Amino acid sequence: MKRIHRRRHWLASFLLSSLAALAVGAAHAADEEATVRGAPDRGADEGQGPFDRMIIRGATLIDGSGAPPRGPVDIVVEGNRIVSIQNVGVPHVPIDEEGRPGDADFELDAEGSYVLPGFINNHTHTGDVPKAPEAEYPYKLWMAHGITTIRGVSSGPLNWTLRERERSARNEIVAPRIFAYHVPGQGEDWKGGPITTPDKAREWMRYAIRKGIDGIKIFNFPPDILAVLLDEANDNGLGSVAHLAQLMVAESNARQAVEMGLGTVTHFYGLFESMYDDHDIQPWPHDMNYNDEQDRFSQVARQWNLIVEQGSDEWNELIEHFLEHDAFLDPTMTAYLAGRDVMRSRRADWHDKYTLPSLWDFYRPSRVNHGSYFFDWTTADEVAWKAFYRKWMDFVDDYKDAGGRVTVSADAAFIYNQYGFGYIEEMELMQEAGLTPLEVIRASTLHPAQALHEPKGEPIQFGVVRPGMLADMIVIDENPLQNLKVLYGTGAVRLNDETGETERVGGVKYTIKDGIVYDAKQLLKDVEEMVNEQKRERGITVLPQY
Repeated sequence: MKRIHRRRHWLASFLLSSLAALAVGAAHAADEEATVRGAPDRGADEGQGPFDRMIIRGATLIDGSGAPPRGPVDIVVEGNRIVSIQNVGVPHVPIDEEGRPGDADFELDAEGSYVLPGFINNHTHTGDVPKAPEAEYPYKLWMAHGITTIRGVSSGPLNWTLRERERSARNEIVAPRIFAYHVPGQGEDWKGGPITTPDKAREWMRYAIRKGIDGIKIFNFPPDILAVLLDEANDNGLGSVAHLAQLMVAESNARQAVEMGLGTVTHFYGLFESMYDDHDIQPWPHDMNYNDEQDRFSQVARQWNLIVEQGSDEWNELIEHFLEHDAFLDPTMTAYLAGRDVMRSRRADWHDKYTLPSLWDFYRPSRVNHGSYFFDWTTADEVAWKAFYRKWMDFVDDYKDAGGRVTVSADAAFIYNQYGFGYIEEMELMQEAGLTPLEVIRASTLHPAQALHEPKGEPIQFGVVRPGMLADMIVIDENPLQNLKVLYGTGAVRLNDETGETERVGGVKYTIKDGIVYDAKQLLKDVEEMVNEQKRERGITVLPQY
């Protein structure tokens, strides 16, 4: 196990200046690349394969398209591609061995298990925030939860991310596939300074295209620059995603950004502002200060009663507008979940075993750490967030019902939202919003794959389990359609009626990426050891409660 060193203390002034630079789209500092180490080379004992011919035997298949489960099936993989899926029987009847595919170099017994496509997390950060000292930690938490592809927005400094993307593509590291989206102005060797004019935006886009990025992440730009960035992205086969920050949303809300060509609206920013009933901008309190994060995150929830009614002409017209422009909604509801119940999020099952003390330090209330804004969080704040979630969920579900595509993403690790675990939490929130479990699985697989491939003009290469697709899959012994909680690395609690004892069941058993089979439980053990090592260095056995 590669040694985990305690991260050096980050001075408040550095954090504040970094956040300010991001807000104006400025380039990362030249020395930022050294803040997070890339993942170590994949060990000889990490993952088996790819194989000339692997057969996954007797599985029940949930293929990710929205189709119902079927099985038992044998899935044949050659190299890193699925070549055939063969029905080999019917449920509750012994499988007839005659006619089953053979000649395998490796067989995986999946009888009684479920196979799904690898999950896709289209809103991630890896190496650009001071929380975990090396990328091995989030990568293994993602892979342990069946996440085989991530879209970094950004994943880290530009050159660092591109190197990690290529190392992952070559399977030199244990990591999901990486799609590199970047905020205009980023780039360690970008010498053009902040993006302050349309011409400067075009100059940066051409630089970034030469570098080989996959897309752009909009955070805070005026409309003239936003329009140029989106035009350049769409003309050059790059994807686009926007966090329409409160500093820009008065000029460009979600309706306007989508009309300009935005591909994905992430979070909720700009969505509510597109449906105000009696306002043009949010009526902030007189002492509102965006740089005070408790102001920022408590006040944004107080939009819930400012918008038009569900089902009104204005509500439905916005849905039609998004449909007309093929926009994706990527809500990341889990990213803000602590706002409606901070005590629950702070004491989630997984923190004690899988959260690094350095990450816990980042989560705890702080005036300088982004997203750690619970300075004096009140019942009134939580009530506002609960009301906000209901409206937000209603819109997401209505958009899905109308044929719109929504995607499961997590935006870890801020606001007590943990890598990997937060993704499964987002799946549960999608079900709470109104999606059926099959629709949730589709929002975790097919739809995010389309969001990644369509800007490039390419057919999807993963996201469903069918012949011709890349061999990115999950094997789990429990049925996630019966209970999504079984997808958590900590599993689901269930009473064993035979013993009268409670037990934990589930957790992904195997994660298969590019035809390589990883023991998901071992990946979690690796993470647990990283956490324990950092605890030993600090002389603690448990995380501080606060």
